[in-house]
Amino acid sequence: MSRYLIRLLRLIFGLFLYALGIVFIMKANLGYAPWEVFHSGLSKTIGLQIGTITILVGALIIVIVFFLGEKIGIGTILNMILIGFFMNIILDFKIIPDIKNIPLRYTFLIGGLFIIAFGSYFYIGSGFGAGPRDCLMVAITKRIKLPVGLCRGGIEVLVTIIGFFLGGSLGIGTVLSAISIGFCIQIVFKLFKFDVTKIKHEDLGIIVNKIFIKF
Repeated sequence: MSRYLIRLLRLIFGLFLYALGIVFIMKANLGYAPWEVFHSGLSKTIGLQIGTITILVGALIIVIVFFLGEKIGIGTILNMILIGFFMNIILDFKIIPDIKNIPLRYTFLIGGLFIIAFGSYFYIGSGFGAGPRDCLMVAITKRIKLPVGLCRGGIEVLVTIIGFFLGGSLGIGTVLSAISIGFCIQIVFKLFKFDVTKIKHEDLGIIVNKIFIKF
């Protein structure tokens, strides 16, 4: 069980870093990343905290991908809950200040992207299942038979447009985030010699069976 505890701590730490990176990008005030444009637009429309909206959207996506036949793991569930939860805490306690200096705002933007990349390394490496949005990307890719990059890009363009019309924060940071996040993740993964294709994720059924066998 100690190995599972270490993996679980790695997952939680990765999700905290992911949330921290999102807040860094928000505080840069150059425009949110695509999904955060959508979340912030819904937040303004419905009147709930953006972290809470992140959780609710994640829950809806999990329902969708479940019916599309994708595997749901502990990582999928905790991704849905903890990123939004950590975002609310970081924002409520004002851990990250608002930035006015222009060069520092760009530094925060790039820093946030790299923090998300490090969070992805820890979270994906735990092997507890992909997050809701990643599962959605995979499910759509399987069904429409188009390249995964095109499907991911199409999803992010769609949620950005919807979020913008709902009042989400769209700006140069949105474009830079969409362009740069892949490079940041690639740099971090290469730094740790991390091959995401070699990770075998466990769904909830596998985890429950192992726990019962253990005890």
